Amino acid sequence: MNILTFRSQEELNKAGAGIITGLLQTNPKACLGLATGGTPVGIYRELVETCRQGLVSFSKASAFNLDEYVGLDRSHPASYYTFMQEHLFSHVDIAPERCHIPDGSAPDPEAECARYDSLLEEIGQIDLQLLGLGHNGHIGFNEPDEELERGTHVVELQEQTRQANARFFDRPDQVPTHAITMGVGTILKAKTILLIVRGRDKAEIVKRALQGPITTECPASLLQTHPHVVVLLDSEAGSLLS
Repeated sequence: MNILTFRSQEELNKAGAGIITGLLQTNPKACLGLATGGTPVGIYRELVETCRQGLVSFSKASAFNLDEYVGLDRSHPASYYTFMQEHLFSHVDIAPERCHIPDGSAPDPEAECARYDSLLEEIGQIDLQLLGLGHNGHIGFNEPDEELERGTHVVELQEQTRQANARFFDRPDQVPTHAITMGVGTILKAKTILLIVRGRDKAEIVKRALQGPITTECPASLLQTHPHVVVLLDSEAGSLLS
């Protein structure tokens, strides 16, 4: 596990974007596993600027997002579909048909999970999976539990997760109670995993995830079993690491 700590957000963003840019420059047809939330926004901003400068192209790449809220239409301002359009997809030269996000408004969420898994099976393996880290150790929306699902599935969101995401909604009670998420098995199947964590409030869970026991009660700790994980931290998130 390659752990790098940065003193500034700008340095972290450039490093994260540089890893993705480097992959696309050497493998233009790369499959990217992408994440949402506040963590990757600066990295996406750097990627957009790099694409505008003509230094990288997404034209042959494909993307699979980790998750989506159950019950939100894609036009909803807090949907992850909207998030990806606003922060990346509509600003780079990626083909819309190559951008895959679970459909949270599907009438049968279980069938949607099966459809998404079929798409993932077709591509075989994600080249680089971008991840953030939840305060309770979740990756994607894989919440702590006695056992974890391997494939795409519907998950009930823990209250701590819903509170953390309430800032993206007008009111806390508008945060959906369930989500569709890529499973831990699919995440760990990626060739490379790029974990990004920011902020002192994440320092304790960073230590548990990277240096604590491997347990499904901290899903991110399973990343310790992966052969190629790159971790980018700001100095506050990495402050408790030994």
